[in-house]
Amino acid sequence: MNQPDPLAVKQFLLSLQDTICQSLEQADKQQQFIEEDWQRKTDGGGRTRVLSDGAVFEQAGVNFSHVTGDSLPHSATAKRPELQGCSFEAMGVSLVIHPHNPYIPTTHANVRFFIAQKEGAEPIWWFGGGFDLTPYYPFKEDVIHWHQQAKQTCDEIDPAYYQKYKQWCDDYFYLPHRRETRGVGGLFFDDFNDQDFNHCFNFMQSVANNFIPAYLPIVEKRKDTPYGERERDFQLYRRGRYVEFNLVYDRGTLFGLQTGGRTESILMSLPPLVKWRYNWQPEPGSAEADLYDNYLKPQNWLDL
Repeated sequence: MNQPDPLAVKQFLLSLQDTICQSLEQADKQQQFIEEDWQRKTDGGGRTRVLSDGAVFEQAGVNFSHVTGDSLPHSATAKRPELQGCSFEAMGVSLVIHPHNPYIPTTHANVRFFIAQKEGAEPIWWFGGGFDLTPYYPFKEDVIHWHQQAKQTCDEIDPAYYQKYKQWCDDYFYLPHRRETRGVGGLFFDDFNDQDFNHCFNFMQSVANNFIPAYLPIVEKRKDTPYGERERDFQLYRRGRYVEFNLVYDRGTLFGLQTGGRTESILMSLPPLVKWRYNWQPEPGSAEADLYDNYLKPQNWLDL
Protein backbone atom coordinates (compact mmCIF):
# COMPACT_ATOMS: atom_id res chain seq x y z
CA MET A 1 0.00 0.00 0.00
CA ASN A 2 1.53 3.28 -1.12
CA GLN A 3 -1.43 5.60 -0.51
CA PRO A 4 -1.00 7.41 2.82
CA ASP A 5 -3.65 6.87 5.48
CA PRO A 6 -3.60 9.90 7.80
CA LEU A 7 -6.59 8.65 9.79
CA ALA A 8 -4.79 5.42 10.73
CA VAL A 9 -1.73 7.44 11.77
CA LYS A 10 -3.82 9.80 13.89
CA GLN A 11 -5.60 6.94 15.64
CA PHE A 12 -2.26 5.31 16.45
CA LEU A 13 -0.80 8.55 17.78
CA LEU A 14 -3.75 9.22 20.08
CA SER A 15 -3.52 5.69 21.44
CA LEU A 16 0.25 6.07 21.84
CA GLN A 17 -0.19 9.20 23.94
CA ASP A 18 -2.61 7.31 26.20
CA THR A 19 -0.27 4.35 26.58
CA ILE A 20 2.82 6.40 27.40
CA CYS A 21 0.99 8.57 29.92
CA GLN A 22 -0.44 5.51 31.68
CA SER A 23 3.02 3.92 31.86
CA LEU A 24 4.60 7.07 33.30
CA GLU A 25 1.84 7.49 35.88
CA GLN A 26 2.35 3.89 37.01
CA ALA A 27 6.08 4.52 37.35
CA ASP A 28 5.59 7.77 39.29
CA LYS A 29 2.81 6.47 41.59
CA GLN A 30 2.11 9.96 42.97
CA GLN A 31 0.92 12.38 40.29
CA GLN A 32 -1.23 12.15 37.19
CA PHE A 33 -1.17 14.07 33.94
CA ILE A 34 -3.33 17.13 33.53
CA GLU A 35 -4.77 17.56 30.05
CA GLU A 36 -5.50 20.63 27.96
CA ASP A 37 -7.01 20.66 24.50
CA TRP A 38 -6.02 23.57 22.28
CA GLN A 39 -6.92 24.93 18.85
CA ARG A 40 -4.85 26.95 16.39
CA LYS A 41 -6.12 30.24 15.05
CA THR A 42 -6.30 28.68 11.59
CA ASP A 43 -6.70 24.90 11.41
CA GLY A 44 -5.85 22.10 13.77
CA GLY A 45 -4.92 21.77 17.39
CA GLY A 46 -3.74 19.27 19.91
CA ARG A 47 -3.91 17.57 23.27
CA THR A 48 -1.25 18.56 25.80
CA ARG A 49 -0.60 16.46 28.90
CA VAL A 50 1.80 17.46 31.66
CA LEU A 51 2.74 15.72 34.92
CA SER A 52 4.44 17.96 37.50
CA ASP A 53 6.03 17.50 40.92
CA GLY A 54 5.69 13.75 40.99
CA ALA A 55 7.55 11.31 43.19
CA VAL A 56 9.89 10.37 40.33
CA PHE A 57 9.28 12.93 37.59
CA GLU A 58 9.80 16.62 38.22
CA GLN A 59 8.07 17.32 34.93
CA ALA A 60 6.91 15.11 32.09
CA GLY A 61 5.10 16.38 29.02
CA VAL A 62 3.47 14.16 26.38
CA ASN A 63 1.87 16.13 23.54
CA PHE A 64 -0.28 15.21 20.57
CA SER A 65 -0.73 17.76 17.78
CA HIS A 66 -2.46 17.77 14.40
CA VAL A 67 -2.18 20.93 12.34
CA THR A 68 -2.71 22.01 8.73
CA GLY A 69 -1.72 25.07 6.75
CA ASP A 70 -1.49 26.70 3.33
CA SER A 71 2.32 26.73 3.22
CA LEU A 72 5.10 24.99 5.08
CA PRO A 73 7.30 27.18 7.31
CA HIS A 74 10.99 27.78 6.67
CA SER A 75 12.03 25.16 9.25
CA ALA A 76 10.38 22.47 7.09
CA THR A 77 11.61 23.70 3.70
CA ALA A 78 15.16 24.83 4.47
CA LYS A 79 16.59 21.52 3.30
CA ARG A 80 13.76 20.74 0.87
CA PRO A 81 13.13 23.94 -1.15
CA GLU A 82 10.89 22.02 -3.56
CA LEU A 83 8.25 22.01 -0.80
CA GLN A 84 7.99 25.81 -0.67
CA GLY A 85 4.42 26.92 -1.28
CA CYS A 86 2.94 23.49 -0.49
CA SER A 87 -0.09 23.11 1.72
CA PHE A 88 0.53 20.66 4.54
CA GLU A 89 -0.91 18.40 7.20
CA ALA A 90 1.29 17.46 10.17
CA MET A 91 0.63 15.29 13.18
CA GLY A 92 2.75 13.76 15.90
CA VAL A 93 3.39 12.85 19.52
CA SER A 94 6.32 14.49 21.27
CA LEU A 95 7.50 13.98 24.85
CA VAL A 96 10.21 15.16 27.23
CA ILE A 97 10.77 13.76 30.74
CA HIS A 98 12.78 15.57 33.43
CA PRO A 99 13.19 13.36 36.54
CA HIS A 100 13.98 14.58 40.05
CA ASN A 101 16.87 12.20 40.69
CA PRO A 102 20.09 13.23 38.85
CA TYR A 103 20.94 9.56 38.38
CA ILE A 104 17.90 9.13 36.11
CA PRO A 105 18.54 10.57 32.64
CA THR A 106 16.34 13.11 30.96
CA THR A 107 14.82 11.75 27.78
CA HIS A 108 13.05 12.95 24.66
CA ALA A 109 11.07 11.08 22.01
CA ASN A 110 8.77 11.95 19.15
CA VAL A 111 7.12 10.43 16.10
CA ARG A 112 5.49 12.48 13.37
CA PHE A 113 3.83 12.32 9.96
CA PHE A 114 3.67 14.99 7.23
CA ILE A 115 1.82 15.38 3.95
CA ALA A 116 2.65 18.28 1.63
CA GLN A 117 0.94 19.03 -1.68
CA LYS A 118 0.89 21.57 -4.46
CA GLU A 119 -2.33 22.11 -6.35
CA GLY A 120 -2.72 19.55 -9.11
CA ALA A 121 0.22 17.43 -7.95
CA GLU A 122 0.50 14.16 -6.10
CA PRO A 123 0.94 14.51 -2.33
CA ILE A 124 4.40 14.09 -0.84
CA TRP A 125 4.40 12.30 2.52
CA TRP A 126 7.03 11.27 5.04
CA PHE A 127 7.58 10.13 8.62
CA GLY A 128 10.10 11.26 11.21
CA GLY A 129 10.98 10.73 14.82
CA GLY A 130 13.27 8.94 17.24
CA PHE A 131 14.31 8.87 20.87
CA ASP A 132 17.44 10.03 22.70
CA LEU A 133 18.86 9.89 26.23
CA THR A 134 20.53 12.67 28.23
CA PRO A 135 22.21 11.37 31.40
CA TYR A 136 23.92 13.46 34.08
CA TYR A 137 25.65 10.69 36.02
CA PRO A 138 25.71 7.94 33.40
CA PHE A 139 26.06 4.18 33.83
CA LYS A 140 27.48 2.32 30.86
CA GLU A 141 25.09 -0.59 31.36
CA ASP A 142 22.14 1.82 31.05
CA VAL A 143 23.51 3.30 27.84
CA ILE A 144 24.08 -0.17 26.40
CA HIS A 145 20.52 -1.19 27.31
CA TRP A 146 19.21 1.98 25.64
CA HIS A 147 21.08 1.23 22.42
CA GLN A 148 20.17 -2.46 22.49
CA GLN A 149 16.54 -1.40 22.55
CA ALA A 150 17.19 1.06 19.72
CA LYS A 151 18.77 -1.71 17.67
CA GLN A 152 15.85 -4.04 18.37
CA THR A 153 13.52 -1.24 17.26
CA CYS A 154 15.26 -1.15 13.91
CA ASP A 155 15.83 -4.91 13.53
CA GLU A 156 12.05 -5.46 13.66
CA ILE A 157 11.84 -3.61 10.34
CA ASP A 158 15.30 -3.48 8.71
CA PRO A 159 18.62 -4.37 10.41
CA ALA A 160 20.38 -1.71 8.33
CA TYR A 161 18.43 1.09 10.02
CA TYR A 162 20.19 1.09 13.42
CA GLN A 163 23.61 2.25 12.23
CA LYS A 164 22.07 4.77 9.85
CA TYR A 165 19.68 6.38 12.32
CA LYS A 166 22.04 6.15 15.29
CA GLN A 167 24.55 8.17 13.27
CA TRP A 168 21.86 10.69 12.33
CA CYS A 169 20.94 11.03 16.02
CA ASP A 170 24.57 11.62 17.01
CA ASP A 171 24.87 14.28 14.32
CA TYR A 172 21.54 15.98 15.03
CA PHE A 173 21.75 16.25 18.84
CA TYR A 174 25.08 18.04 18.75
CA LEU A 175 25.77 21.52 20.13
CA PRO A 176 28.44 23.05 17.87
CA HIS A 177 29.05 26.00 20.21
CA ARG A 178 29.80 23.55 23.05
CA ARG A 179 31.52 20.94 20.89
CA GLU A 180 29.62 18.16 22.60
CA THR A 181 26.60 15.96 22.05
CA ARG A 182 23.47 16.62 24.09
CA GLY A 183 23.60 13.12 25.51
CA VAL A 184 24.31 9.55 24.45
CA GLY A 185 22.06 9.47 21.42
CA GLY A 186 19.61 6.85 20.27
CA LEU A 187 17.71 7.09 16.98
CA PHE A 188 16.72 9.99 14.75
CA PHE A 189 15.11 9.83 11.31
CA ASP A 190 13.33 12.30 9.07
CA ASP A 191 12.00 12.57 5.50
CA PHE A 192 11.36 8.82 5.74
CA ASN A 193 9.43 7.50 2.72
CA ASP A 194 11.96 5.24 1.02
CA GLN A 195 9.49 2.36 0.68
CA ASP A 196 5.70 2.04 0.64
CA PHE A 197 3.44 3.61 3.25
CA ASN A 198 2.92 0.44 5.28
CA HIS A 199 6.65 -0.18 5.64
CA CYS A 200 7.32 3.38 6.77
CA PHE A 201 4.32 3.44 9.11
CA ASN A 202 5.47 0.16 10.65
CA PHE A 203 8.90 1.61 11.38
CA MET A 204 7.43 4.70 12.98
CA GLN A 205 5.26 2.45 15.17
CA SER A 206 8.26 0.34 16.14
CA VAL A 207 10.12 3.44 17.31
CA ALA A 208 7.09 4.62 19.26
CA ASN A 209 6.35 1.27 20.89
CA ASN A 210 9.95 0.63 21.97
CA PHE A 211 10.43 3.89 23.85
CA ILE A 212 8.88 2.79 27.16
CA PRO A 213 10.79 -0.56 27.22
CA ALA A 214 13.98 1.43 26.59
CA TYR A 215 13.45 4.07 29.27
CA LEU A 216 11.46 2.74 32.22
CA PRO A 217 13.93 -0.04 33.17
CA ILE A 218 16.55 2.69 33.66
CA VAL A 219 14.10 4.70 35.76
CA GLU A 220 13.33 1.72 37.98
CA LYS A 221 17.01 0.92 38.44
CA ARG A 222 18.10 4.46 39.39
CA LYS A 223 15.10 6.14 41.05
CA ASP A 224 16.15 5.26 44.61
CA THR A 225 19.85 6.12 44.21
CA PRO A 226 20.82 8.55 47.01
CA TYR A 227 21.94 12.00 45.91
CA GLY A 228 22.76 15.33 47.50
CA GLU A 229 23.09 19.02 46.72
CA ARG A 230 26.19 18.50 44.56
CA GLU A 231 24.45 16.07 42.20
CA ARG A 232 21.32 18.19 42.04
CA ASP A 233 23.35 21.30 41.29
CA PHE A 234 25.16 19.54 38.43
CA GLN A 235 21.86 18.26 37.05
CA LEU A 236 20.48 21.80 36.93
CA TYR A 237 23.64 23.06 35.25
CA ARG A 238 23.53 20.35 32.58
CA ARG A 239 19.86 21.03 31.96
CA GLY A 240 21.06 24.32 30.53
CA ARG A 241 22.45 22.41 27.56
CA TYR A 242 18.99 21.01 26.97
CA VAL A 243 17.53 24.50 26.88
CA GLU A 244 20.27 25.74 24.55
CA PHE A 245 19.67 22.97 22.05
CA ASN A 246 15.87 23.23 22.07
CA LEU A 247 15.79 26.99 21.60
CA VAL A 248 18.66 27.33 19.13
CA TYR A 249 18.73 24.18 16.99
CA ASP A 250 15.66 21.97 17.40
CA ARG A 251 13.61 21.81 14.20
CA GLY A 252 10.48 20.68 16.05
CA THR A 253 10.51 23.72 18.31
CA LEU A 254 11.04 26.03 15.35
CA PHE A 255 8.30 24.32 13.33
CA GLY A 256 5.80 24.68 16.16
CA LEU A 257 6.55 28.34 16.71
CA GLN A 258 6.62 29.18 12.99
CA THR A 259 3.24 27.51 12.37
CA GLY A 260 1.51 29.37 15.19
CA GLY A 261 1.31 26.40 17.54
CA ARG A 262 0.44 26.75 21.21
CA THR A 263 3.53 28.22 22.88
CA GLU A 264 2.89 26.58 26.25
CA SER A 265 2.71 23.17 24.59
CA ILE A 266 5.81 23.73 22.48
CA LEU A 267 7.93 24.93 25.39
CA MET A 268 6.78 22.26 27.85
CA SER A 269 10.01 20.50 26.82
CA LEU A 270 12.01 22.96 28.91
CA PRO A 271 12.92 21.92 32.47
CA PRO A 272 11.18 23.69 35.36
CA LEU A 273 14.51 24.50 37.05
CA VAL A 274 17.88 25.15 35.40
CA LYS A 275 21.22 26.91 36.09
CA TRP A 276 23.97 28.48 34.05
CA ARG A 277 27.50 29.22 35.32
CA TYR A 278 30.19 31.30 33.72
CA ASN A 279 33.04 29.17 32.33
CA TRP A 280 32.45 26.26 34.70
CA GLN A 281 34.65 23.16 34.26
CA PRO A 282 34.37 19.81 36.07
CA GLU A 283 37.11 18.75 38.45
CA PRO A 284 39.46 16.28 36.70
CA GLY A 285 38.74 12.69 37.69
CA SER A 286 35.36 13.53 39.22
CA ALA A 287 32.02 11.86 38.50
CA GLU A 288 31.02 15.03 36.66
CA ALA A 289 34.14 14.85 34.48
CA ASP A 290 33.25 11.25 33.61
CA LEU A 291 30.24 12.52 31.67
CA TYR A 292 32.39 14.88 29.61
CA ASP A 293 35.32 12.52 29.13
CA ASN A 294 33.47 9.32 28.28
CA TYR A 295 29.90 9.99 27.19
CA LEU A 296 29.45 13.31 25.35
CA LYS A 297 31.03 12.01 22.16
CA PRO A 298 29.55 9.57 19.62
CA GLN A 299 30.75 6.01 20.03
CA ASN A 300 29.97 2.40 19.19
CA TRP A 301 28.06 1.39 22.32
CA LEU A 302 27.22 -2.09 21.08
CA ASP A 303 30.67 -2.95 19.66
CA LEU A 304 29.15 -3.61 16.24
